[in-house]
Amino acid sequence: MRRLIPALALLAGPLAAQNSQCIPLSSTDGSRRRCDAAIDFVRAYHPLAGLAVAGGNPVLGSGGATGRLWSFSVTLRVNGFSLSVPDFSNVSSGGAVPEDDEILAPAPVIEANVGLFRGLDSGLLALDLLAAAQLVPNEDIADGIRVDPDAARVGPVALGLGFGARIGVLAERDLMPALAVSVMRRTVPRVGYGDLDAGDEVAADVDLRATTLRVTAGKRLAIVTVAAGFGWSRYTGDALAAYDAGTGPGESGTIGLDLDQTRAMYFLDAGLDFGLVRIVGEIGYQRGRDQGLGTTFTGYDDTSGTTFYGIGLRMGL
Repeated sequence: MRRLIPALALLAGPLAAQNSQCIPLSSTDGSRRRCDAAIDFVRAYHPLAGLAVAGGNPVLGSGGATGRLWSFSVTLRVNGFSLSVPDFSNVSSGGAVPEDDEILAPAPVIEANVGLFRGLDSGLLALDLLAAAQLVPNEDIADGIRVDPDAARVGPVALGLGFGARIGVLAERDLMPALAVSVMRRTVPRVGYGDLDAGDEVAADVDLRATTLRVTAGKRLAIVTVAAGFGWSRYTGDALAAYDAGTGPGESGTIGLDLDQTRAMYFLDAGLDFGLVRIVGEIGYQRGRDQGLGTTFTGYDDTSGTTFYGIGLRMGL
């Protein structure tokens, strides 16, 4: 009996890690592991897609609400992080997906904020409207990426949109930093990766909705601006995971998924303020979470966090 218990424990791990949608499939022709890889890929990489468009501070380099009616600024920003790109041409018998490449994944964003209410003298209840346009590259820009052909576009780039608000808690005074709370909702059109017709064993198409809450503090020291904060992101969306069914040429299986995950994060901004123009950099960290994946993605571990970066040019008052 004592020998039987460890053996059962070893069996429980793979069974618990397997996705319920894949259990009816055959393990002998590999369709079960390819099905698991398709679902696990969507679950593992969805929070990274959300991080790319949301970044950390929704108003780069600023920690508080403007506190001025109709004040306006626009930020040209690029978020990025190191991304392990999976190679789906051969999912191993052990459920491992090799790494095809490691890249610095850029995500260009245009952001704007407008002061709507100056608030109390203390800075409390000052209100800014926030807006963002995410520029989503398609197959003409990034190899292997496809974007919903019906998505709104500017030339070869598809658009995602975001709206939100920043509410002041304290205005910056003397040694006191500015404090604020921000909420944003961002959406990104359906994006796909992997091509079964081209020989990949796994493919996926996913859309993204990100709801973000940020708490920020900021201070200006001469021409140097510093801001820091923390927050949470909720990433939701619908996905279609596809896999080579192994039943014949061109045969595939598809599974629809509803995604809903949350992540905590921390970030630090620093920049130079020249009045109408600010140049700001950001570094941050999004925490990971163990999702009990049965697939191993070489070069990427969903239980580990992700360090991200940002740089931007902010113009306005």
